[in-house]
Amino acid sequence: QVRLVESGGGSVQAGGSLKLSCVGSGISFYRRYVGWFRQAPGQQREGVAAIFTGNSAALYSASVEGRFTISVENAQNAVSLHMDSLKHEDTAMYYCAATDTQALRGGGPWERVGAWDYWGQGTQVTVDS
Repeated sequence: QVRLVESGGGSVQAGGSLKLSCVGSGISFYRRYVGWFRQAPGQQREGVAAIFTGNSAALYSASVEGRFTISVENAQNAVSLHMDSLKHEDTAMYYCAATDTQALRGGGPWERVGAWDYWGQGTQVTVDS
């Protein structure tokens, strides 16, 4: 059974930092896409960042580029999301997602929820203004 488990969420002041981690079990992250999405109350789930673990090619949404960094931790079969300069509008439930193959379902784009095969349960990030 595939499980994605997120951790590292919490409350932080605006301008602060948090590091989220996604650990996969029952799945190898080797040469897979792994991504982070977020969903605020009443809003649609949106893509934040994604990485292809085969070459560590990273993709970011415009709203977080330059502030967030996604990286692979191969030894732990994990992907991290380091978030700096956090803003109140970054407050959301953050979800990890992964693909079952080396490609995004339907060819992507990576921001599309339907492009991913597996999802975690989420970890809450709250940024106080």
